[in-house]
Amino acid sequence: VQLQAFGGGLVQPGGCLRLSCAASGSIFSINDMGWYRQAPGKQSELVAWITSGGSPNYADSVKGRFTISRDNAKNTVYLQMNSLKPEDTAVYYCNAIIVATTRAVVNSWGQGTLVTVSS
Repeated sequence: VQLQAFGGGLVQPGGCLRLSCAASGSIFSINDMGWYRQAPGKQSELVAWITSGGSPNYADSVKGRFTISRDNAKNTVYLQMNSLKPEDTAVYYCNAIIVATTRAVVNSWGQGTLVTVSS
Protein backbone atom coordinates (compact mmCIF):
# COMPACT_ATOMS: atom_id res chain seq x y z
CA VAL A 1 0.00 0.00 0.00
CA GLN A 2 1.18 3.53 -0.61
CA LEU A 3 0.14 7.13 -0.21
CA GLN A 4 0.74 9.87 -2.74
CA ALA A 5 0.30 13.52 -1.88
CA PHE A 6 -0.47 16.42 -4.19
CA GLY A 7 -1.08 20.13 -4.00
CA GLY A 8 1.78 21.97 -2.38
CA GLY A 9 3.19 25.19 -3.73
CA LEU A 10 3.89 28.86 -3.16
CA VAL A 11 1.10 31.08 -1.89
CA GLN A 12 0.90 34.60 -0.50
CA PRO A 13 -0.08 35.24 3.11
CA GLY A 14 -3.84 35.12 3.44
CA GLY A 15 -4.13 32.77 0.50
CA CYS A 16 -5.32 29.18 0.32
CA LEU A 17 -4.18 25.80 -0.89
CA ARG A 18 -5.72 22.37 -0.98
CA LEU A 19 -3.65 19.28 -0.37
CA SER A 20 -4.82 15.82 -1.31
CA CYS A 21 -3.42 12.39 -0.58
CA ALA A 22 -4.59 9.19 -2.20
CA ALA A 23 -3.98 5.68 -0.93
CA SER A 24 -3.52 2.83 -3.35
CA GLY A 25 -2.66 -0.85 -3.30
CA SER A 26 -4.24 -3.87 -1.67
CA ILE A 27 -6.46 -2.01 0.77
CA PHE A 28 -9.11 -3.62 2.92
CA SER A 29 -9.95 -0.54 4.94
CA ILE A 30 -8.45 2.71 6.16
CA ASN A 31 -8.67 3.89 9.75
CA ASP A 32 -7.47 7.35 10.77
CA MET A 33 -5.96 9.61 8.12
CA GLY A 34 -4.04 12.76 8.83
CA TRP A 35 -1.53 15.41 7.97
CA TYR A 36 1.74 16.28 9.67
CA ARG A 37 4.12 19.06 8.86
CA GLN A 38 7.74 19.84 9.51
CA ALA A 39 9.12 23.34 9.22
CA PRO A 40 12.85 23.96 8.79
CA GLY A 41 14.64 23.51 12.08
CA LYS A 42 11.49 22.44 13.91
CA GLN A 43 10.00 19.18 15.08
CA SER A 44 7.25 17.45 13.21
CA GLU A 45 3.75 18.62 14.16
CA LEU A 46 0.44 16.81 13.81
CA VAL A 47 -1.76 19.28 11.96
CA ALA A 48 -5.06 17.47 11.59
CA TRP A 49 -6.52 13.99 11.50
CA ILE A 50 -9.85 12.45 10.68
CA THR A 51 -11.32 9.19 11.86
CA SER A 52 -12.80 6.53 9.64
CA GLY A 53 -16.20 7.84 10.66
CA GLY A 54 -15.33 11.33 9.53
CA SER A 55 -14.67 13.09 12.85
CA PRO A 56 -12.02 15.78 12.37
CA ASN A 57 -9.44 16.96 14.87
CA TYR A 58 -7.05 19.90 14.60
CA ALA A 59 -3.96 21.34 16.17
CA ASP A 60 -4.70 24.61 17.93
CA SER A 61 -2.41 26.41 15.49
CA VAL A 62 -4.70 25.67 12.54
CA LYS A 63 -8.18 25.56 14.08
CA GLY A 64 -10.60 27.74 12.18
CA ARG A 65 -8.30 27.98 9.17
CA PHE A 66 -7.73 24.41 7.99
CA THR A 67 -10.34 21.78 7.18
CA ILE A 68 -9.62 18.08 6.84
CA SER A 69 -11.97 15.79 4.95
CA ARG A 70 -11.91 12.38 3.33
CA ASP A 71 -13.54 10.53 0.49
CA ASN A 72 -13.67 6.89 1.49
CA ALA A 73 -14.73 5.78 -1.97
CA LYS A 74 -11.54 7.29 -3.37
CA ASN A 75 -9.31 6.40 -0.39
CA THR A 76 -8.33 10.05 -0.32
CA VAL A 77 -7.81 12.62 2.40
CA TYR A 78 -7.84 16.37 1.80
CA LEU A 79 -6.54 19.38 3.69
CA GLN A 80 -8.08 22.70 2.77
CA MET A 81 -5.83 25.45 4.08
CA ASN A 82 -7.22 28.98 4.24
CA SER A 83 -5.86 32.22 5.67
CA LEU A 84 -2.35 30.89 5.32
CA LYS A 85 0.41 32.45 7.35
CA PRO A 86 4.18 32.45 6.84
CA GLU A 87 4.46 30.16 9.87
CA ASP A 88 2.47 27.52 7.97
CA THR A 89 5.47 27.10 5.69
CA ALA A 90 6.59 23.48 5.97
CA VAL A 91 6.79 20.15 4.26
CA TYR A 92 3.42 18.48 4.73
CA TYR A 93 3.15 14.69 5.02
CA CYS A 94 0.01 12.60 4.87
CA ASN A 95 -0.40 9.56 7.05
CA ALA A 96 -2.91 6.76 7.18
CA ILE A 97 -3.48 3.62 9.19
CA ILE A 98 -4.30 1.12 6.48
CA VAL A 99 -5.57 -2.40 6.86
CA ALA A 100 -4.31 -4.37 3.89
CA THR A 101 -6.21 -7.20 2.28
CA THR A 102 -3.90 -9.55 4.18
CA ARG A 103 -5.31 -7.89 7.33
CA ALA A 104 -1.88 -6.53 8.14
CA VAL A 105 -2.05 -3.04 9.63
CA VAL A 106 0.27 -0.60 7.91
CA ASN A 107 1.20 2.85 9.21
CA SER A 108 1.68 4.44 5.79
CA TRP A 109 3.28 7.78 4.91
CA GLY A 110 3.13 9.79 1.76
CA GLN A 111 6.00 11.71 0.29
CA GLY A 112 6.21 15.26 1.56
CA THR A 113 4.78 18.19 -0.32
CA LEU A 114 6.23 21.64 0.28
CA VAL A 115 3.97 24.53 1.19
CA THR A 116 5.60 27.95 1.15
CA VAL A 117 3.70 30.98 2.37
CA SER A 118 5.53 34.12 1.36
CA SER A 119 4.96 37.45 -0.30
